[in-house]
Amino acid sequence: MTITDVSELRGLWRRSLIVSADGERDTTTSVCWLQGLRACIDLRQPAAAADFSRVRARGDLSIDQCAWLATQQGFAGHCTFDGCYFEWTRTIDFQPAAPCADAGSLCWEGGVLVETGRDIAYIEHWQRDAAAPTLPVGAITLRATDENTTAALLRVGAVFMFARDRAVVPVAHRTLGECVAAAPTLRHAQELVDCEISFGDARSAGFRITASSLPYRLGDALDPHLTRERLTTTDRTPDGTALVRHWDITGSEGELDALQHADPIAASARA
Repeated sequence: MTITDVSELRGLWRRSLIVSADGERDTTTSVCWLQGLRACIDLRQPAAAADFSRVRARGDLSIDQCAWLATQQGFAGHCTFDGCYFEWTRTIDFQPAAPCADAGSLCWEGGVLVETGRDIAYIEHWQRDAAAPTLPVGAITLRATDENTTAALLRVGAVFMFARDRAVVPVAHRTLGECVAAAPTLRHAQELVDCEISFGDARSAGFRITASSLPYRLGDALDPHLTRERLTTTDRTPDGTALVRHWDITGSEGELDALQHADPIAASARA
């Protein structure tokens, strides 16, 4: 059975398999994909992680740790359907810009959603978290008030994902690992991997982060505060000092109240 509309994809998805064009199979990479009305955020992390126990912030990263972080993937953007193929347009990408679009067909095979690549020959198997609620749903796109940095925040049900782009632009059509290896200084390598894609519990105080492309963010609260035109979030400076980021809202979809501290799920249950 084929999928015919983006609305059928709303929810939290986990990947169980990818078969690359060369036939290589991967079942160990941890992948979560959160799909809203159109907005989507995705994080892909290799199973074996380096030791980041002593890293408090970006400035503590060694070149070897930067190299491991560069093996991750993920993006934020939006999903569209042209009647044949779904396409995930990336406005923020952990890896440098790729030459091919991220597009493919989707169909159900039993309880597995099978994605088949359009421009690249790959196959991915996805399972939706059936226990995870899909309401409320809300998303915003953001631009920093003091620099040319973009971000995105998406909530679906009880979980959220947040993406913040890096301030430096890596060389397109290369891997991030290649860019890090060619970095002239450690500081530049640290800046190259400074792209946050975080996942967490939207019902805990402050939107608690439980997985992130930046391991020192684990356990942090994103702490989003929303007004009509702006959002603030918490972060860390390169030396680990607490930082509040200020964002202008550039776009939105769904229920913006879902991006506040109050939990609409619990509120609905009490009503």
